[in-house]
Amino acid sequence: MEAADLLPLLEQLDDNIDDLEEILQPVLDGSVVKTSSNLPVLDKAKFHVLVTYALESLIFSWLRLHGVNAKEHPVFRELTRVKQYFEKIKELETGPEQRTLKLDKEAAGRFIKHGLAGNDKFDLERKEREAKERARAQLKASLLAKRDSSTSDPPTKNASDESEYESDAESEDADEKPAPTTQKSKKKQPNDDKKRNKDKQRKKLNKDERKEVKKDRRKKKGDMRKAKNLK
Repeated sequence: MEAADLLPLLEQLDDNIDDLEEILQPVLDGSVVKTSSNLPVLDKAKFHVLVTYALESLIFSWLRLHGVNAKEHPVFRELTRVKQYFEKIKELETGPEQRTLKLDKEAAGRFIKHGLAGNDKFDLERKEREAKERARAQLKASLLAKRDSSTSDPPTKNASDESEYESDAESEDADEKPAPTTQKSKKKQPNDDKKRNKDKQRKKLNKDERKEVKKDRRKKKGDMRKAKNLK
């Protein structure tokens, strides 16, 4: 940096030192013990901590100006220790957190029962309340049991419905299968048709023709018998 740039900074430093001397003049004129003797305890602690912090910070600045690494110097540790005292003083000023009082209902109930143990009216009322509470508990338990039973019934119904559905399906399959008798009847239908046709033809023939047909049949049968006898 050039000298022209340093001049404004030096002037500012000179002004700050003058202000600091004016502030510290009451302390420098007398001793620390005399000035702090008339102060309350909390203000006295603040005064001692502030004086210590001011001295330590001046030493820290002097070391920095002379090119010494002030962070490695014991003064830096003293500054951190003084800062901790500042935090403790703040805690004392604000005070501890107020604890919220909590009422122990069970303990209060025990004390009340113990205090009213000799009162007959109170004992009767307490017994009636306990009986009502028990009755309510029993009703709730019975209602819950009924609900559980009602919820467990539908699955059995579903199972019976499924069995009925299966039986209906089997009956439908059985109905769809053709009966064996019908097949036989279907097989016999051609023979029946032949017989019917023959009957119709017979009706159409005259009586004479019928006789001739019978004679021819008899001849054929006789010839067949003769041939069998010859064999």
